[in-house]
Amino acid sequence: MTNPSWTPSHRRLTDSLRAAVAPVCACVLALGGLSVWTASGNAGRPPRIDVTDARLFLPAPGSPRTAAFFRITNTGGVRDRLVEVTSSAVTGGISLSRHRMTGRGSAYPQAAESLPVPAGGTLDMSPFTSDVTVPATARWRAGDLVPFTLRFEHSGRLEANAVVVRPGEG
Repeated sequence: MTNPSWTPSHRRLTDSLRAAVAPVCACVLALGGLSVWTASGNAGRPPRIDVTDARLFLPAPGSPRTAAFFRITNTGGVRDRLVEVTSSAVTGGISLSRHRMTGRGSAYPQAAESLPVPAGGTLDMSPFTSDVTVPATARWRAGDLVPFTLRFEHSGRLEANAVVVRPGEG
């Protein structure tokens, strides 16, 4: 059954068209803005991870563990997390650690499930911030290269060779 009082007059059609113009223009502007944002590389730029300055402290005689440090730079637009480190040259468990400062200016390690790598930033591991705790191997000598595989939440796996250095030298 049709409504006999409604008929498509010129005025009604013009009013309907005017009412639809504002939402259509808003959608076109929003879509155009998002297209420009995406084309400029700002939308969903994935993390871009680079690992440099990899070093492994020469273990002290009789010490069961030592530490490895990496400089991890993320030039992408999304943060990432280091979630695991492994090495074919190490037997035993490798773990991630954060260092907590005490009131006396010293630090102690605390196990960490992951370490954040900020978008457009750097995770710069050091004896004062964070490290990778590694079971010591007596056969390492200063200057040796030890292979590591770093696994990131979003970026997957990256290979890095850490140079063995005496603490305080690197």
